[in-house]
Amino acid sequence: MSTAAPTLYETDETAWLEETARLVAERRFAEVDADSLSEYLADLAKRDKREVKSRLVVLLQHLLKWQHQPDKRTVSWELTVRTQRNELGDLIDVGSLRRHAEGVLASAYTRAVWDAAKETGLPAATFPADCPYTVADLLAD
Repeated sequence: MSTAAPTLYETDETAWLEETARLVAERRFAEVDADSLSEYLADLAKRDKREVKSRLVVLLQHLLKWQHQPDKRTVSWELTVRTQRNELGDLIDVGSLRRHAEGVLASAYTRAVWDAAKETGLPAATFPADCPYTVADLLAD
């Protein structure tokens, strides 16, 4: 049973990225580790999509708490809403991630309702059954 030596991609991702960038800049495509590059790029896309959904959940959760517990509003909640709006806006400034945000909004809302209910102690039925916001609404001040 032979074991292959680990690749630079497996042992030092940053060094591999720098080497791959150099090879591409020099148009030395035949020397690029295409399999690892393909895997890395796919992972980046998945990471970006996860981040979009995560920020949607946090933003929606805080908006629900803000609307349904006005007597408990804090500067911290307001800052969280502002931060999530800004970060989400920066992320979905490009077409495919905006389309992704629109596509996962309903499932993000479901998670946000569950989280908001758990955190506030309010029944989940307190909150609208369907997401009352569009992505554009969420980004508006």
